[in-house]
Amino acid sequence: MILDRILEHKKAELRHKSSRGYLADLKTRIRDAGPTLGFAVTLDARRTADRPALIAEVKKASPSLGLLRPEFEQRFEPVKIAEAYREHGASAVSVLTDKDFFQGDLAYLADVKRTVGLPALNKEFMVADIQFYEARAYGADAVLLIVAGLEKRQLIDFSALAKELSLDVLVETHHERELDTVLEWLPDVRLIGINNRDLKTFSTDLGVTLRLAKRIPADKMIVSESGIHTRKDVERLVEAGVHAMLIGESLIRAQDTGAKIRELLGDPPTKEQS
Repeated sequence: MILDRILEHKKAELRHKSSRGYLADLKTRIRDAGPTLGFAVTLDARRTADRPALIAEVKKASPSLGLLRPEFEQRFEPVKIAEAYREHGASAVSVLTDKDFFQGDLAYLADVKRTVGLPALNKEFMVADIQFYEARAYGADAVLLIVAGLEKRQLIDFSALAKELSLDVLVETHHERELDTVLEWLPDVRLIGINNRDLKTFSTDLGVTLRLAKRIPADKMIVSESGIHTRKDVERLVEAGVHAMLIGESLIRAQDTGAKIRELLGDPPTKEQS
């Protein structure tokens, strides 16, 4: 399974970052940084009954598709992408920082946060404490915990560490068993993500969100992830009670980012589009 390969590679990668000096440098950056922006609070404030908050993803490549746009081979401009997201109504951004499988970089996160100013999710495969310090030092306001890749003890400890660093947590689930684990072991978590992508086949099915959303208590915020391409998809999510949606691929590959966001959010086209 691709997730297993990524996690094993991530653990090996992090062995090179285990020095005390590196952690000390990160802690210095954190001390010098300003307070985090409220990721969950912002999503809650920006959503409406028929319009989930949009977390727009800055994403260069994926393991299944490679580069998402051919021109990324020569030039990838994460800040320009994120600025377009902000201009057209995104509530927050997600920035992929995994290098080997997604061609991301922590520098992308830092540049986007410094320039764009929206609340930022560090989209990374978290397997060690050092990554939470990295996330905070490079400007993240929230981090992702993937239930499929973590033990229960790790979920509890990582969630506590994130809170200590003033980072919100988006806990990602794929099926009922993982959701039950979150509700039992992380009762205080605010953001529950439902990933519609099958980690074995990489196919997507919005039915995963429609099924799991029914089991999530009313005091939680539901974030649907992956496989959201059209306004009809968004309307299905609205009917299921989804509060926010994380979208990357369909935005990155769209010829007109603004038009695609307006379509997804149900906004009228501009005069140029009419």
